[in-house]
Amino acid sequence: MTDRIEIWTDGACSGNPGPGGWGALIRWNGHEKELFGGDPATTNNRMEMMAVIEALGALKRPSKVTLNVDSTYVKDGLTKWIKGWKRNGWKTADKKPVKNQDLWMAMEEACARHEITWKWVKGHDGDPGNERADALARQGTDEARRRK
Repeated sequence: MTDRIEIWTDGACSGNPGPGGWGALIRWNGHEKELFGGDPATTNNRMEMMAVIEALGALKRPSKVTLNVDSTYVKDGLTKWIKGWKRNGWKTADKKPVKNQDLWMAMEEACARHEITWKWVKGHDGDPGNERADALARQGTDEARRRK
């Protein structure tokens, strides 16, 4: 793993649930790539997760990735909670099914090929990468709203 890549991701939703979008900014070796997409009927958490899945899926080979997220749900889910959920048969501590299990599984698989350093950034606080990912997520929401 020699590539060092920095990624910012964000999700957005107009209503929760409602039309939503995800966005990702990928930077490596002086290059940038922007990704976005959306869903006409989704939640903010699902869009936060999709941003990570799609960004990591866009990488062509295993890499060292700094993943900047403003979602503690995504960061803590992958770094703290998922082991317990899996051990408990995808049930929470209070024995309820884990929400978004399909995306947790997809995100775990997307992360497995890479060496990831998770970094939480405060949303809407001037971090240029986060602001760009947010704008891309809103663009995805706008497109999803038009498809509704």
